Amino acid sequence: MKTKSGKLWIFVGLTLTLAAVLLLFGMTSAAAPPDDLPTAAHPKVKAAIAVQEAVTPNLMALENILGTAVGMDDSGEAHLTVYVNEHGREMAETVKSLPKTIKGLRVAVEVTEPFRAMAAAVTADAPHTAKQAAPIQLGTSGGWRLDLANGYCCGGTLGSLVQVNGTQYVLSNYHVLEADIVSGGNGHVALTGDNVIQPGLIDVRCNAGGAQNVATLVKLSSLPGSNVDAAVAQVSPGMVRTDGSIIDIGMISGQTVTPALKRAVKKSGRTTGLTRSTISGLNATISVAYENECAGGAAFTKTFTGQIVIANKGSRFLNSGDSGSLLVEDAANNPRAVGLLYAGSNTTAIANPIGQVLAFLGSKLGGTATMVGN
Repeated sequence: MKTKSGKLWIFVGLTLTLAAVLLLFGMTSAAAPPDDLPTAAHPKVKAAIAVQEAVTPNLMALENILGTAVGMDDSGEAHLTVYVNEHGREMAETVKSLPKTIKGLRVAVEVTEPFRAMAAAVTADAPHTAKQAAPIQLGTSGGWRLDLANGYCCGGTLGSLVQVNGTQYVLSNYHVLEADIVSGGNGHVALTGDNVIQPGLIDVRCNAGGAQNVATLVKLSSLPGSNVDAAVAQVSPGMVRTDGSIIDIGMISGQTVTPALKRAVKKSGRTTGLTRSTISGLNATISVAYENECAGGAAFTKTFTGQIVIANKGSRFLNSGDSGSLLVEDAANNPRAVGLLYAGSNTTAIANPIGQVLAFLGSKLGGTATMVGN
């Protein structure tokens, strides 16, 4: 999620009829592996994903359905989670219309706010919003230097450090660094070579003079075409710690880890700082709405697939302005990256799997993208 000095302008719409018919498909059973952290390859999870992928197109056609994912209860049984818009018209009727099971796979309904990538301003405290002495740590407030329009200014989180062909880049989200694609509100659009600042405009009262240039944007345009919300800025010499240290986390591992249900995770972000949670869903299909500049109104709605879901009760794990934070395993030293956080609701946070992000960056930058860490 991205912070904006102003009101929430988020539209996540599903307009098709409740009359769509669910396709029913069978499941297979298999013995669980000894690992108590089931990945998408776990037999029960894999079987549930087969059902999920078969029925999700029909579910997403229903009014008020925001997405689906595969989860697992405390007894080790996989289930299908269906996310329902709590603000939707006749929401209760939508919930009643959903089946309790699909060929033995339990359907768990989660009523939630629409998933949002941008949100109204939320107060946050130092050190994540303070102007740092260079070279800076990441997990900090930051953004595009010109990210203001229509009386508002915006910002998010500069999450981590990646490297391609020996060049270091700050990793964040498309909607944090390069979402301005129209010149109407401020006379500018985001371009390669634009300055990226720390802290973001939202934390210097919309006056870029109170921030510092730490990197230059390399415009990759991950959205709307790809399946990740990612952006990078090439590090300016001497402005970012070369070891990729993140506030309250420190240095991370250069290795990544496969998402798994019930895996303990943490992140360091602009608004909520260092927070911890667990992965509650895999292979999520989620719809998120985007704007085309700060406070620019609806631009497009993107449906992501294969996403990671993290428990976010009361927005205590992820909140406005935390977009761009790196999701890592909850290890004391050199945690491995799991995903890139970019959206959420009052119950649920969403991350791109880090493998998808690195593959996208490598293809765009002409090399192999790796996390900077030990």
